[in-house]
Amino acid sequence: METTKDFYLSKEHTWVKIEGNTGIVGITAFAQKELGEIVYVDLPDVGDTFQQDEVFGSVEALKTVSDLFMPLTGMVAAVNDNLLEHPTLVNEKPLTEGWMIKIQIDNLDEISTLLNPEAYKNLINQ
Repeated sequence: METTKDFYLSKEHTWVKIEGNTGIVGITAFAQKELGEIVYVDLPDVGDTFQQDEVFGSVEALKTVSDLFMPLTGMVAAVNDNLLEHPTLVNEKPLTEGWMIKIQIDNLDEISTLLNPEAYKNLINQ
């Protein structure tokens, strides 16, 4: 997945790729590098709903556990079940096969609170 004009990032290190009213959500390459090797991913169920910035799951690395924060308000439409058996996909391909959930976005206006790739790069380089 290439970063495009429909690709946004949160200050909590999640990304979302917008496709109409659907968002594909994962964690950033920066976040997975900081965490180290991901050994377990705890994801919500299809049909669960979350507000923007609410915890929707967690990732466990060898030495730490980190919460996952929802970049936009919405309902979980799909979960990447491949991560249950292959959590290292988050490390290996965080922007493609390492996606975590797909959501039906409730409020597209919330996109304005997210960062574009350049602004995110500035944030992590501070």
